[in-house]
Amino acid sequence: MAEKSKINQILSKFENDETRLMDILLSINVMQGYISQKDMQDISVLLGISMAQVQETATFYHFISTTPRGKYNIYLDNSITAVMKGRAEVKEAFEQFCGTTFGKVSEEGMFGLYDTSCIGMNDQEPAAIINDKVFTNLTPYRVKHLVEDMRAGKSPNDLMYEDYGNGNNADPDVKAMVNNHIRKKSIILKDDYQPFSFLKTKLKEYTPERVVKEIEASNLRGRGGAGFPTGLKWRFGRRTDGKHRVIICNADEGEPGTFKDRVLLTEYPELIFEGMVVAAFATGSDIGLLYLRYEYKYLLRFLNRKLAEMRKKHFLGKDIAGIGDFDFDIRIQLGAGAYICGEESALIESLEGKRGEPRDKPPFPVEKGYLGYPTIVNNVETLATAVKILHHGAEWYAGFGTKDSLGTKLLSISGDCRYPGIYEVEWGTTIREILAMSGAADVQAIQVGGPSGMIIGMKDINNMDNSKLMKWYKPSGMMIAEKFFNRKLSYSDLPTGGSIMIFNNSRDLLGEVVMNFMDFFIEESCGSCSTCRNMPLIMKNKLQKILDGNGVSQDIYDLLNWGKVLKASRCGLGQTAGNPILSSIFHFRHLYEQRIQSLTQFDSGFDLEKATERAGKFVHKKPVFHHF
Repeated sequence: MAEKSKINQILSKFENDETRLMDILLSINVMQGYISQKDMQDISVLLGISMAQVQETATFYHFISTTPRGKYNIYLDNSITAVMKGRAEVKEAFEQFCGTTFGKVSEEGMFGLYDTSCIGMNDQEPAAIINDKVFTNLTPYRVKHLVEDMRAGKSPNDLMYEDYGNGNNADPDVKAMVNNHIRKKSIILKDDYQPFSFLKTKLKEYTPERVVKEIEASNLRGRGGAGFPTGLKWRFGRRTDGKHRVIICNADEGEPGTFKDRVLLTEYPELIFEGMVVAAFATGSDIGLLYLRYEYKYLLRFLNRKLAEMRKKHFLGKDIAGIGDFDFDIRIQLGAGAYICGEESALIESLEGKRGEPRDKPPFPVEKGYLGYPTIVNNVETLATAVKILHHGAEWYAGFGTKDSLGTKLLSISGDCRYPGIYEVEWGTTIREILAMSGAADVQAIQVGGPSGMIIGMKDINNMDNSKLMKWYKPSGMMIAEKFFNRKLSYSDLPTGGSIMIFNNSRDLLGEVVMNFMDFFIEESCGSCSTCRNMPLIMKNKLQKILDGNGVSQDIYDLLNWGKVLKASRCGLGQTAGNPILSSIFHFRHLYEQRIQSLTQFDSGFDLEKATERAGKFVHKKPVFHHF
């Protein structure tokens, strides 16, 4: 446990502000590896808040521990792309050479082994975080030498077995073996951007109203997945009265298969920060917050350096760019491992030092958000795009994309393809074009938009009549047959937050892919709603029964009925947590029917022989049954 004096020092660093509880807990966690009960009691007394409040925050987040951990803590990514690239063998190697199993600390206290959800490295799996450093393209051989070096006492920086990655990954404040893998550039990633040139040369020519109108005219929609009109959000924020207004950049990129924001933060941080400043000017905001997922902590020092450089150039702080009374600054808040914090109100709760639990709406954040102030939450890609629009104009932007979906979209493509990485494509690009440009072959299915999205199937579905299923399930995301492969990425056709995962014909869609996605939702539920807390596990168990060969037709209808219950959840995580199962039934029902016992019987799947086997042992007799 930490000495009370050290806790006092940490509290002083954060001005004894209870809303900075996340930073306080993370600082203690870094200092000694965990938060003890005594530490929590001291924090409670010194901050004047309840012990329950401290405990609920400390126990909610994946990367904050309340029990001692190892000298080296290894978090191995368990996303489906990691599984496909050999995660099982890597996990076995860690257990063998570290002398412990996952979820435990080795006896001598040297190693802690932990599973973790997607860490945004899907283009270079298997990957792990070891003492906040990312290690990519792991193999059993590399694990062996990693563990040997750790036993020799080497630092995380000295453990790296590959050169630093390209671009800013080699920056002295990053030093990561991560690679960007930018495969296709367009208007956002184009190398024509001069940092802060809009602030330097054009901002003085604009009024806040003109900025809002230009963004409205561009029809820019949020790139995080929901697609809400950005200009409209800025206008609402500008009109709402408040002592302060807040701009939040949501960099909590937790959807499995998504890593576009990681690349933007690495290579285009000035573009993102300039977008936040422009949004602040347009809305009259004076507080800026970037919520950075813990998995990208290796970028924190680098990003803070960029902010310090902006302050020196008067692009942050008082009278920005020489504009009187335009005062705005940005603070980076580190998350601690919680997918739910990608939801804007849960993110705000986390920023205030609480559990990342979604708020009831209304009021919406734009009315009452961070600390009760009007708050505008935008995605990383959205803010970057806004700057390019203001540079070139809404009319220029309208020359890209489709009539109802203007501009471009950054795609994170991974899985069974030759060229995983980042692709900037125009809205309207077809799925067939995506497969061709990424070098995918023998494709069975594509997951569009992550586990909460939809799967597009390559094969026909035996001309199954799905109309009968519509009364059971009206999906927001679905598995779709081959005839849809000429469909286009757009808000009116196939919307996506950016994740594209490709599966070839060697993959078991139900047993490998769908089960992995269900495990993810079960792990990442905040537990607030009984629907999301319970139904995904119940549905997974039912699917397992079918995969084990014990399923009957009634099980399929049970899953469809149970999935409807999830729609009562109050946030997107809960509402889509059943999508992997529901969508696979809707368009790949034949995969279920291949595994169930009977297409006509609706029995419970009760196995009489197994049920009486134990009783037979007690009377030393083997039951005899007649099968007809």
